Amino acid sequence: MKIKSDIQIAQEAQMQPIASIAEKAGIPADSLEPYGRTKAKVDNNLLDSLQDRPNGKLILVTAISPTPAGEGKTTTSVGLADAFGKLEKKVMLCLREPSLGPVFGIKGGAAGGGYAQVVPMEDINLHFTGDMHAISAANNLLAAMIDNHIYHGNELGIDPRRITWKRCVDMNDRQLRFVVDGLGGRVNGTPREDGYDITVASEIMAVLCLAQDLEDLKARLARIVVGYTYDDQPVTAGDLKAHGAMTALLKDAIKPNLVQTLEHTPAFVHGGPFANIAHGCNSVMATRLALKLADYVVTEAGFGADLGAEKFFDIKCRMAGLKPDAVVIVATVRALKHHGGVEKARLGEENLEALEKGLPNLLHHIENITKVFGLPAVVAVNRFPTDTQAELDLVEHRCGELGVPVALSEVWEKGGAGGIQLAQKVMDVIERMENHFAPIYPDEMPLRDKIRTVAQKVYGASDVRFEPAADRELDKLEHLGFGDLPVCMAKTQYSFSDDKDKLGWPKDFTITVRGVKVSAGAGFVVALTGSIMTMPGLPKAPAAQAIDVDASGRITGLF
Repeated sequence: MKIKSDIQIAQEAQMQPIASIAEKAGIPADSLEPYGRTKAKVDNNLLDSLQDRPNGKLILVTAISPTPAGEGKTTTSVGLADAFGKLEKKVMLCLREPSLGPVFGIKGGAAGGGYAQVVPMEDINLHFTGDMHAISAANNLLAAMIDNHIYHGNELGIDPRRITWKRCVDMNDRQLRFVVDGLGGRVNGTPREDGYDITVASEIMAVLCLAQDLEDLKARLARIVVGYTYDDQPVTAGDLKAHGAMTALLKDAIKPNLVQTLEHTPAFVHGGPFANIAHGCNSVMATRLALKLADYVVTEAGFGADLGAEKFFDIKCRMAGLKPDAVVIVATVRALKHHGGVEKARLGEENLEALEKGLPNLLHHIENITKVFGLPAVVAVNRFPTDTQAELDLVEHRCGELGVPVALSEVWEKGGAGGIQLAQKVMDVIERMENHFAPIYPDEMPLRDKIRTVAQKVYGASDVRFEPAADRELDKLEHLGFGDLPVCMAKTQYSFSDDKDKLGWPKDFTITVRGVKVSAGAGFVVALTGSIMTMPGLPKAPAAQAIDVDASGRITGLF
């Protein structure tokens, strides 16, 4: 039997009208702003009327360090939410919006897979409700106003050599990492070195996802630092009087997007920061609204638990006052064997020795969740047909030594029915296990110590080395009053270290911080480690080459 592709499964789905999904979620009709039949915005003021309701249980889905073998974190998140639905629990799903860069690059679509997807899959993966475009427009309006201010006399005394704000585009485009602009004579601006970020790395994206409401959004936008004056003082978007217009561009983007799974579970898909170069979580507004509407809320954070989960705990939960009730750590036997040194072409062969060698990556993530952050955890083994019983038994045995249960997840093939065991074990650990959640550092800890705490407690680094430029910037940021902010580590997703080739659970390594920048609007300080970049490039054979559309408008090749 020919296996259907993700997009074929999604296109054959019988979606319910979005008004029916909203009714199922308990969203009033007058709070719904439909975008066609199958997707809608939800009025951001709805949350105010629900404040007296108790919060549901918050379940974070994270994963081991990602590999080319794939782990299936979003697929597991969707399937777990559908499984709660099959158990007749009131549930909502909260995911991030895919970025066009990875969709057309190496990753392809990011709406789940198989029979555990959010739909309409093509819309979600492409333009959706226009949030990404609104963020790009707000970002680039601010960039234009900076250069326009300098052109018209530079009353604020902005040093063109010290502008930190970049333009952005939601595409992987290495050609734009470093550019020189303003050429062609005075009438065309002031020549300077510049560059682009991908939209999901823009601070505007982080601001949108962390804002509590429209007023908070505007206040955060005003605090964004865009550069420094000749006398070393920060210049903000508020100084340029740009924040009002930026908020106008974002007034609809801040509203959570409502869609559905293949099994008609209500889902918010809102915001899309990367977890390797940003904080990697969906919007606070969507999560808080879902917690008031449902008894169980399933959300995910990007990449491995050292990145997305750490930032979920230390940034999002800290700012929004959230307390997770349980964590699901997604792993596959194939990925663990890759961490054990097996080439991708041979991952289907039983190899207990390589699995044993790769398991420490999972075990380290488990210890971070249960011991460092004090949370109940379940390991979800996303099952593949090539997994042998001996391999599955080994994973369960090693996790059991740490007191963490394992559930086989077959949601890709079976949808919610394939996640019943996982849902039951999640409910069990919520009821049975103690929850001692707390962020791992206090606000008042110096920035260097916060960075060192994450590197040593979460990554397992022996030390942190700060390059001179990072040292100087840290001194300046603390002098300017930004020392109480949390830190957002920008690091490769493939390793606990800042070297993508150190797989498994590396030992005796040093994290190198080569640069630091403040995201004052988002409310954190970014530490750039290793060779991490904020503008990815396309692979040799990008996914875009396989994507097409026929005369009827039917899209193919989107996984």
